[in-house]
Amino acid sequence: MRLKTILLGLFCFTLFSFVEKDVTETTFKCLIQLTNYSGEGAYVVVSLINPEGKYEKTLLVQGDDEEWYPDLTGWWDQQKVKNENIDGIAGATVGAGGRGVGIFKIAQDKVGKGYKLRFETAVEDQKYHQDDLLISLDQANLNGKFPGNGYIRYVRLMASN
Repeated sequence: MRLKTILLGLFCFTLFSFVEKDVTETTFKCLIQLTNYSGEGAYVVVSLINPEGKYEKTLLVQGDDEEWYPDLTGWWDQQKVKNENIDGIAGATVGAGGRGVGIFKIAQDKVGKGYKLRFETAVEDQKYHQDDLLISLDQANLNGKFPGNGYIRYVRLMASN
């Protein structure tokens, strides 16, 4: 009987040791409206930035030609270190004055803890904007319209769950 109790205890310990913690995620719909610049389509990367100002994760990539990813130098340097499997590629680049739409998820435990969304943009043979737009990831900013500083005219975020 004692051996059965020990084995049952070990089984339960092992079973619950491998169960993932349930982390609630918020899904975001993101509309990116670009300015009327001249030139090729813009590459846009949305990254999660931790409270220390360091890159943590890629959330969305607009632009599917990997040849141009190194032009997004801030993101690319971190991407090479992290070697992420990027699953948030939302299609081709967005042309001048155009709109791109993407969807990404963020763990709810990041909201209100000093995290930010960073939008980086690059256009072939033109200026690169590492901080085209930074949005504090707090409850007040889960939905809204935010102006960019470079190729981005504005970003509209809408949280849904």
